[in-house]
Amino acid sequence: MGTGTSVGVPVIGCRCAVCTSTNPRNHRTRSGVLVRAPEGNFVIDTSPELRMQLLRERVELVHAALFTHAHADHIFGLDDLRIFGHRLDQAIPLHCEAPVEEALRRAFHYAFSEPPPGAHHFAVPRLRFERIELKPFPLLGLQVQPIRLQHGKLPVLGYRIGRVAFCTDVSSIPEESWPLLEGLDTLFLDTLREHPHPTHLSIEQSLAVIERLQPRQTYLTHIGHWLEYEETNARLPASVELAWDGLTVPL
Repeated sequence: MGTGTSVGVPVIGCRCAVCTSTNPRNHRTRSGVLVRAPEGNFVIDTSPELRMQLLRERVELVHAALFTHAHADHIFGLDDLRIFGHRLDQAIPLHCEAPVEEALRRAFHYAFSEPPPGAHHFAVPRLRFERIELKPFPLLGLQVQPIRLQHGKLPVLGYRIGRVAFCTDVSSIPEESWPLLEGLDTLFLDTLREHPHPTHLSIEQSLAVIERLQPRQTYLTHIGHWLEYEETNARLPASVELAWDGLTVPL
């Protein structure tokens, strides 16, 4: 759904060429994915722009959410799942690791507490946690493979579904995770900027990952305002492209 960095693009108050561009593919909301599965829809991360992303894509229901990690740009749209729990009359499962659950419980304490006496039934979101382990699990008619990645010193998750993998907020891939990323048709891979960053891949580092994995197509995501869409694509290999908001690929 979205491809942007933690601050989104345009950056507030910035007058650089990308932030003032009229090309819609230079306007990027925070990173996130909608998966239209055989038995319903689920999202990967709940960005602060989740509501407008779902409206833009005309999504009427979300049945579950997966989380990569608990940084603000990946969790702060959680409350926008509220409507779906009440519409479906059931708690929306939140699939995540223990540290992410702890962070969500702190940040959204009201969502996991008993409503005050006399409160409207809509006052508290209907959510429940499902613990992710590093093994495949079924979700709404699909098989999901979690993949351990490193975001600086923070262990995070990527996800593989069939021959598509989503690896945002990654600076290195543990050796044991490489085999889980082989044989891909489509790879979504973190690329923040041109020069190295302590917690994200640079273009050069991402291209090295792509060279090793050889996916058929790669879309670079979590892109900062240092990378202009047309200019950057012009110097990337033919099978590599900057992602854009609203991009869709088949599973």
